[in-house]
Amino acid sequence: MQHLGIASIILPLLVGAIMIPLEDQKGHWRAALGITSTVLLLAIAITLAWQAHLGGGGEGLVSVYRLGNWPAIFGIVLVVDRLSALMLVLTAVLGLSSLVFSLARWQRMGAHFHALFQFQLMGLNGAFLTGDLFNLFVFFEVLLAASYGLALHGSGVARVKAGLHYIAINLAASLLFLIGVSMIYGVAGTLNMADLAARIPEIPLENRPLLEAGAGILGLAFLVKAGMWPLGFWLPRTYSAVSPPAAAIFSMMSKVGVYAILRLSLLLFSNDAGDSVGFGGTWILAGGILTIGFGAVSVLATQDLSRLAGASVLISSGTLLAAVGAEQVAVTSGALFYLATSALSIGALFLLIELLERGRDVGADVLAVTLEAFGDGDDDDDDETDEIGVAIPATMAVLGLSFLCCALLLAGLPPLSGFVAKFAMLSGILNPEGLGGRVASVSPGGWALLVALVLSGLATVLAMTRAGIRSLWATSSRSVPRVGVIEIAPVLLLLSLCVGMTIGAGPMLRYTHAAAEALHAPRDYIRNVIGQNP
Repeated sequence: MQHLGIASIILPLLVGAIMIPLEDQKGHWRAALGITSTVLLLAIAITLAWQAHLGGGGEGLVSVYRLGNWPAIFGIVLVVDRLSALMLVLTAVLGLSSLVFSLARWQRMGAHFHALFQFQLMGLNGAFLTGDLFNLFVFFEVLLAASYGLALHGSGVARVKAGLHYIAINLAASLLFLIGVSMIYGVAGTLNMADLAARIPEIPLENRPLLEAGAGILGLAFLVKAGMWPLGFWLPRTYSAVSPPAAAIFSMMSKVGVYAILRLSLLLFSNDAGDSVGFGGTWILAGGILTIGFGAVSVLATQDLSRLAGASVLISSGTLLAAVGAEQVAVTSGALFYLATSALSIGALFLLIELLERGRDVGADVLAVTLEAFGDGDDDDDDETDEIGVAIPATMAVLGLSFLCCALLLAGLPPLSGFVAKFAMLSGILNPEGLGGRVASVSPGGWALLVALVLSGLATVLAMTRAGIRSLWATSSRSVPRVGVIEIAPVLLLLSLCVGMTIGAGPMLRYTHAAAEALHAPRDYIRNVIGQNP
């Protein structure tokens, strides 16, 4: 059982390597290998999450895996706690759904799709498990290299253009990553996260500007990946251009940047960090709120469903970043619940959009805007040929209900888990903890975040309602799409998990609250990582 953590990295690496020589063979071998690998990853992730919550003690730490049995301060270390286990589960669920969806036709649109997908899962899992900054960079590069191939998968002018922009931006972010890591290592002499957190309080005052400059540059690299305004201008365009399975798993990639900010800000700049306590928290809060506003304007401005989903990723990232900047246990707990809900619902929306757009004519959105502005020229309400009532096929009913669930989840409306997540965050904002556990007054940043959450939910409701009317209600510009069971099943799975999170909101919130408490009090994490001798 102690090897389960590294198994989630080794398994997709080996399967991806095996798939490359099978490229000229029949596709069902690669598909069977990919599905088997991803199902095993899901089983491993669920086991780790279960152990983290029930068997990890108060700190929720399952294991510290030292490669080569080297001490953590010298060698590579993998750490599994409640947060990393949760991210592994979300990655496996989205990966399995995207992979099953791709079997209908997207796997045949380009070369090495299944191998790239496995390497993508390997990079994501490694980024969530690693305990040092250098290997975080390594896994960043692995997942980015795989994502470059997936972004260009399927060809097409728009996809290639957006993919090349995506590659250039992420290469620049990787350069920032290296610069920031180098500056931190030059000051602290270590890149192990726990060891770095232990050394930061002892860094001399004259060296702290260099440390904080390195941390700021490193944070910029993470914020580019998270899509924070104004660094996330590339995200809606890229995510709307890539294939639906790639877009669904890419929605998890944006959470890697959020995860890194959450992990490092609360670990390195906790209350024990000396003069660097809370470094960057105000900027992260302000940037998150601005990102929410930018995303809200984007969802209202766009007429394209795929861009709407990409803008929803910005709102999700902004909400999570602002929650990190709030630096409150209750807000972080609600944000982790929101992270799970938004990842699943946005992934479902990307897959669903491809099915909705399949039966629409080219230029249908432009035509809809024209009709709204100028009318259709037919004002005769007495036409006896008009039929009263429209028979709704089962396909359209399923697609319509799925779209409605996505709208409720993204807007944070009851009764689904999106409402529970936002309610938990708002409750934490309105009841901040002061010294001694007493309730303190709400800060101006807290009020700004509250307003941003409410207005972004309103903007999402308006945008999704308008999009739903044009895509599902107006019948003149579409035919009933042919949807296979293998395509709709992943969408229903993701939405069913959101419904399950609504029903099991109590246990889920207890899990996220325990994870948030461990993040805000990282002494147990530090002690377990660097305190164990080989």
